[in-house]
Amino acid sequence: MGSESHDSVHIFLFPFMAHGHMIPVSDMAKLFASHGVKITIVTTPQNAIRFSQTTQSGKPYDIQIKAIEFPSEEAGLPKGCENLDSLPKPELANTFFKATRLLQAPLEELLNEFKPTSLVADMFFPWATEAAAKFGIPRLVFHGTSFFSLCASECVRLYEPYNTVSGETDTFVIPNLPGEIELTRSQVPDFMKNNVLNDLTQLLKEAKASELKSYGIVVNSFYELEPVYADYYRNGLGRKAWHIGPVSLCNRETEEKVQRGLEASIDEHECLKWLDSKKPDSVVYVCFGSVAKFNSTQLKEIAMALEAAGQDFIWVVRKGKDEVDQDEWLPEGFEERMEGKGLIIRGWAPQVLILDHPSVGGFVTHCGWNSTLEGISAGLPMVTWPVSAEQFYNEKLVTQVLKIGVGVGAQKWIRLIGDSVKKEAIVKAVSQIMVGEEAEVRRSRARELGKQARRAVEEGGSSYEDFNKLIEELKSHS
Repeated sequence: MGSESHDSVHIFLFPFMAHGHMIPVSDMAKLFASHGVKITIVTTPQNAIRFSQTTQSGKPYDIQIKAIEFPSEEAGLPKGCENLDSLPKPELANTFFKATRLLQAPLEELLNEFKPTSLVADMFFPWATEAAAKFGIPRLVFHGTSFFSLCASECVRLYEPYNTVSGETDTFVIPNLPGEIELTRSQVPDFMKNNVLNDLTQLLKEAKASELKSYGIVVNSFYELEPVYADYYRNGLGRKAWHIGPVSLCNRETEEKVQRGLEASIDEHECLKWLDSKKPDSVVYVCFGSVAKFNSTQLKEIAMALEAAGQDFIWVVRKGKDEVDQDEWLPEGFEERMEGKGLIIRGWAPQVLILDHPSVGGFVTHCGWNSTLEGISAGLPMVTWPVSAEQFYNEKLVTQVLKIGVGVGAQKWIRLIGDSVKKEAIVKAVSQIMVGEEAEVRRSRARELGKQARRAVEEGGSSYEDFNKLIEELKSHS
């Protein structure tokens, strides 16, 4: 990674407390530290323990990374509820978001005490811009998504094109966005279509306002991946932004890849041994991230599809409701029939370790940006199965712009439970990325993007250079 010394720079990283937000920030900490930047991760006690584990890889720059905890009594979060993904009930999410506002006062105390060069704070902390401004500290926003989805979501927000069609399956072109990108009304969140006013929509409004007042945006992407949209975001929409990704590529060693996120539910040696026994590009990896859930009926459709597709597979199934734990979602005799052909991981998988293995030839994903960019960095074609958040935008980037993926046919934006897709559609999509001439064309494109991703973070690469521009600008600001 880096050879310059930026040891006069001290950056506070303030991640939102959810795994999909914390993982790229952990990678970002390593990236900044590898360039000689002093890093302090500010978070709650339980999350600080996880950050300490994932950022201590034995590299010389690890001494540059420290985690500071908010005192528990000041964190304002219900006891044992320090992470959105571990809430005992989904309906507590609203309370959780509200409680994070109580972190402003303790954050301001820390900013006043340490006077960092800059604060990189998650988009879900809109008040962080004001908090940093009190001490003359530039606040950078971290969204954790692509330039494409930032542009697309802003154009949808500004022009409300979903109001130009009446039926849920009717399509519209996203106005002013390069590329003639189409969506259906059903792929837009209900709260946006129906102009709902609640705590979440209020938070999103505040986030947009604070973003416009902030110093700029840090984007986990690389220029070669989406040049039209990086330029449009900066020039068309007038946003100040730096691309510094893919940040996951700072994890080079097996141990680093294994330690990302939660503790893996499978021994990495067992996993690698299984993968080593397979032919190159023969395994399809199926994983839907840390938030999306599927009911037993949909899980059974996936299982039947994987069996019918005939490909070796690794399937990650999140532990959740009792029905998942009791394996009622598996067809009778499935695991016996799939022995040696399929590997089911119940819980957390060492995803980057798996994606980077030569035997993996395709990825079925929910299109969360972390997963999407990790798949791109590994040079893999993808089956796209978006569920919520900005995932339908990411799907369009993968399938229409980059042309390295095939949609499974998910049509409806749903907060948590994935849209219902039948076995036949899953089999067809998996075959389209794994078998035949078209699959090879997609794989070839994906591999080239993977090479470009690696070049971007090396010395002289686009992300390497943009990173240094950011640090030099922060130096001059201070």
